[in-house]
Amino acid sequence: MNFLSCFVLIPLLMMLGLWLARGIKQIRAVMVTGASALLALAVALAFLYADGRAGGDTAAMLFTDSRVWYAPLHIHYAVGVDGISVVMLLLSAIIVFTGTFASWKMNVQTKEYFLWFCLLSEGVFGFFISLDLFTLFMFYEVALIPMYLLIGIWGSGKKEYAAMKLTLMLMGGSALILMGILGVYFGSGATTMHITELAQAHMPIEEQRIFFPLLFTGFGVLGALFPFHTWSPDGHASAPTAVSMLHAGVLMKLGGYGCFRLAIGLMPEAAREQAWLFLILATIGVVYGAFSACVQKDLKYINAYSSVSHCSLVLFAILMMTQTAMTGAVMQMLSHGLMTALFFALIGMIYSRTHTRDIRQMSGLMKIMPFLSVGYVIAGLANLGLPGLSGFVAEMTIFVGAFEVNDVFHRTLTLIATTSIVITAVYILRLIGKILYGEVGNAAHLKLTDATWDERLTLICLIVAVAGLGLLPFGISRMIGDSVWPVVASSINKPF
Repeated sequence: MNFLSCFVLIPLLMMLGLWLARGIKQIRAVMVTGASALLALAVALAFLYADGRAGGDTAAMLFTDSRVWYAPLHIHYAVGVDGISVVMLLLSAIIVFTGTFASWKMNVQTKEYFLWFCLLSEGVFGFFISLDLFTLFMFYEVALIPMYLLIGIWGSGKKEYAAMKLTLMLMGGSALILMGILGVYFGSGATTMHITELAQAHMPIEEQRIFFPLLFTGFGVLGALFPFHTWSPDGHASAPTAVSMLHAGVLMKLGGYGCFRLAIGLMPEAAREQAWLFLILATIGVVYGAFSACVQKDLKYINAYSSVSHCSLVLFAILMMTQTAMTGAVMQMLSHGLMTALFFALIGMIYSRTHTRDIRQMSGLMKIMPFLSVGYVIAGLANLGLPGLSGFVAEMTIFVGAFEVNDVFHRTLTLIATTSIVITAVYILRLIGKILYGEVGNAAHLKLTDATWDERLTLICLIVAVAGLGLLPFGISRMIGDSVWPVVASSINKPF
């Protein structure tokens, strides 16, 4: 068995272990063991991949394997990774590991909660290793379905509304993706569903013009493409802490990854022709998300609209179709995944103590819970792009790559998108000053406690990852850049 399949096998074994577990201690033991194994496997894969490339392996995908699943439609269980897949697997493993400890005190239907959590993880890991269109789509659906129950049962606020809205909009996007996948398959001759083989085939431009917008819009719904982003803030606000972490940190990255790997990777000519329309929508999303975050009063809604802005920036960079910008897009996916998971973890920890997410009811928290407050400051500084943290590296790579496209239209949109940096600084610094500093506004808050050991472990892991990417980005940047180049090269000298 190819060892990449362990990313699919381990969550299945975790689900089996949870089914057999008796008592909260056994449930926690299963989750910690499985999450630790996934993290160790992802770290090992990163080193093995780097060694393979350093050893001269120039194949498009490494560690590949393919088994026939349904021969009449050329469906295979095909797996493999490039540098982009490797960093996405590493991100997913970090979020699953820290999300396990963020859910340490979960006491409502604990076994069922973690079973659905593992199924969601199963879909995410399977999606990032899949090289077959049908298999990739199957894992995509597996990742989406658990969100309805995780929010609808274990969420808060208008959880039923948020769960239904999320499900309906993402299922609508899935319908577009399915039509796009079938169009690519039959438009390329109906001889293979293998992504690397389809990328080498020449799909007629007339058909690309039809199926590119279907695939890009379908995945764009999950990637918070304006105006299809409205499910995201409600879903974030109602989801449990760990689900918000996995939702914003990883699940939304399936959208950006799908846009890059399938929509642009398989139909680069149509992407060049039609990118201008989606670039306008992505630019609107970048600025609109940042402005919307400025007027929110709920901590989760602030971070949710911030996520809309940052995920729109991913789509913006992908559509620039330069190697630097696309490298920045993947780094932004990694950076945003880490820092938004850190944000949602902190918000959940603060809410569990104060029982409110209304920023008007909080102040002076730095005096009461200094560890959580310092963590929030670090997350905020990463979000606004402070040098030395992951946000700076990702955003500067994007904007440098965007300016490489030397025409008025693209550079104008780039200038508009850069205004989000200033807007982000406004709402982050104002938020930090409001809830962390000044006098304690609520006397009951004086009795609150700081982070416990499980919460500290969660936050330290995420802070180390955010700082590590910000201080030592070159190895990951090189790994990603080498992997985005084939997509860029396939569209060079094609007209806009």
